[in-house]
Amino acid sequence: MLRVALTAAALALLGPGLASAQTERLNSEKGTVEVQSITQSLENPWGMAFLPDGKRLLVTERPGRLRLVGLDGQLSAPLGGVPKVYARGQGGLLDVALSPDFAADRLVYLTWAEQGIDGKAGTSAGRGRLSDDSSRLENFEVIFQQQPKLSEGLHFGSRLVFSGDYLFIALGDNNARAEAQNLASHQGTVVRLHHDGSVPPDNPFVERAGARPEIWAYGLRNQQGAAINPWTGELWTVDHGPRGGDEINRPRAGENYGWPLATHGINYSGLRIPEAKGEWVEGSVRPHHVWPRSPAVSGMAFYDAERFPAWQRSLFIGALADRSLIRLELDGERIAHEERLLKERNRRIRAVQVGPDGFLYMLTDDARGELLRVGLAP
Repeated sequence: MLRVALTAAALALLGPGLASAQTERLNSEKGTVEVQSITQSLENPWGMAFLPDGKRLLVTERPGRLRLVGLDGQLSAPLGGVPKVYARGQGGLLDVALSPDFAADRLVYLTWAEQGIDGKAGTSAGRGRLSDDSSRLENFEVIFQQQPKLSEGLHFGSRLVFSGDYLFIALGDNNARAEAQNLASHQGTVVRLHHDGSVPPDNPFVERAGARPEIWAYGLRNQQGAAINPWTGELWTVDHGPRGGDEINRPRAGENYGWPLATHGINYSGLRIPEAKGEWVEGSVRPHHVWPRSPAVSGMAFYDAERFPAWQRSLFIGALADRSLIRLELDGERIAHEERLLKERNRRIRAVQVGPDGFLYMLTDDARGELLRVGLAP
C-alpha cells in the first residue's frame, strides 16, 4: 500500500471538501483504488443517507446518536428527537433512510433496537420530520415494531429500502432460531409496508389466520444489507450465516428461505445447528449466493453510476470479519466473479452506499469509526 497526499489540483477533481484529505492508493483488478477518510470521529456508525444537497449525510451511531456529517469532515452535534434505543450487544440506533418525497415532506426514517416491558428487545422503525435548521426530528412516530420482542442483544438486522409505494425492512431473528419459521413472529423476516406503516392488502399472508400481515418473506437469520437491483427492480438482501453460510437472497412474496432448517453453516461452538436438516429443505428457496466461509456481510450497494465505468454492474458488500469490501461482478443476475478490496486497511465495513457524485461511501464499525470516500484513480 502506498499512502500519498494528492496535489490540490488532483483533489479538486475529486470534489469539494477533500482538499486537505490524505489519500491512500491501493491496487485492485480494475485499477488503483483511492480512499479518503472524511472523518474518524464516529462511534460505531451503522447507517447513512445523503441529503439532497449531496454535501451532507445523516449518519447513525449505534449508541443512539444521529448526526449530520459534511463532506468537508464537519460533524454536527447529535440531533434531537431521536427515539431511546436499547444499546446493548448488537443493539442500538441502526439504519437511516430519507423519504422518497423528502424534498416536500422532509421525513427521515430510522430503525433501532427497542426494549420491551420484560427487558428483551426487538427492531422498531419510525419517522420524523427533519427540522428546517436540521437540528432535530420533529413529530417522530413509530410505524413498526417487531413482535414479539425476543432479543437479549443479538440479531436485530436491519435495513430500510424504499421501492415505489412500499417500504421494505430486513430483520434479524433475535437469536431465536426457530421463530424464523413461525409466521406468527416477525423474527427472521422481510416486512413490506406502505410509507406510513400500514399493511399493503396484497401482502402474501394478509389473509392467513395467525400470520403477521406485514411479512413479505421469512426463514432468514440476520440481514444487515438490502438494496433494490436497479436493473430488475428486485429486492436483494445479505444475510449473516452462523459459522459459515453467509448468503445473498432475493426475497420474494411468501417465500421461505429455510433458516434454521436449511443452512450451509454450523454453530460458533463448532457443533451443528440443532434444527438443521441440510443445506436445503423441501419448501424452501436456495440462496442466490453462498459463502461457505463467512466474511460477515453487512451493507450492500449496486453500482450503476457513470463515474467509474470499470465498476458498472458490480455489487459492493461490506465485510466485518473479513475486514474488506467485497466486489461482485454481475452477468445479468448471475455472480460471475468476486474481488476483495481494502483488505490492507484492516477495517470492519458496516455500510456501503453509492453517493450522488458516483463515489462509494462507507462506514467502518469502530469506536473511532470512519466515513470513507472511495473511487478509482483517473
